[in-house]
Amino acid sequence: MDFLTKNALLIGLAVGSGLMLLWPLIRRGAGGIASISANDAVLLINRSHAVVLDVRDDAEFAAGHITDAKHIPVAQLQERLKELVKLKDKPVLVYCQSGQRSAKATDILVKNEFKQVHQLQGGIKAWQDAKLPVVKA
Repeated sequence: MDFLTKNALLIGLAVGSGLMLLWPLIRRGAGGIASISANDAVLLINRSHAVVLDVRDDAEFAAGHITDAKHIPVAQLQERLKELVKLKDKPVLVYCQSGQRSAKATDILVKNEFKQVHQLQGGIKAWQDAKLPVVKA
């Protein structure tokens, strides 16, 4: 007991850092949404023929998007879900500019029974930082 009281701060730091390391796994497990890197996204697209969903606004999409990305702004996603119904069992890669809108979009998809939803970690910015190609409309 004496050890615990003398080292409470160190024990607290160890437990806290452990939880911080596990937080991404806990969050992904709880929400069912996998956040993947740009390189893993390329593998998902090429190997699993994932559908790529861009949830940014029209101007952002026109400025540059991933090849063959389907464009549905996040504000319109709920009302346009019928366009995606046939894709419920396919892998879907969702992205936006940096990750916030795609998190909202992935929540909508999961709530509507999409089975394999993935979020591009860091959005199109991470894609471009990885020197991966974009198409300009």
